[in-house]
Amino acid sequence: MPDYSELARTVAALTEGEDDSVALMATLACEIHHSDERFDWTGFYRVVAPELMKIGPYQGGHGCLVIPFSRGVCGAAARTRQVQIVADVEAFPGHIACAASTRSEIVLPVFDPEGEVIAVLDIDSDRPDAFDAADAEGLAAILAWVFSRR
Repeated sequence: MPDYSELARTVAALTEGEDDSVALMATLACEIHHSDERFDWTGFYRVVAPELMKIGPYQGGHGCLVIPFSRGVCGAAARTRQVQIVADVEAFPGHIACAASTRSEIVLPVFDPEGEVIAVLDIDSDRPDAFDAADAEGLAAILAWVFSRR
């Protein structure tokens, strides 16, 4: 598991003064992805229209291009505004299989300073049951600091 406090310090140093959300997402996708060998795919899906997300900056193989709020783990995180931790993606109703290697997933909503969902952070693992509450807490704190503080 990454040292989330150290990762937060690195992200803070790299993103200081930046307010472009795509630049921030690109930097976070890279830093988070390379912080832990469990992370097989790390990326953002950006809200581009009501109830609709499109792929944003990511690390790993190809991702799905479009995800509606009504489908999959990413859609559930955006729709409910809550972190989704899925130990076995095959058991998640409506899971969208963007990569056959994915076994577990964590998806966190990303909020702007007004509290609106602007994206989700999706991390896939090729290992079953790879994520827990400590991951959710550490990642949520980083996302809040980067995207909600402006």
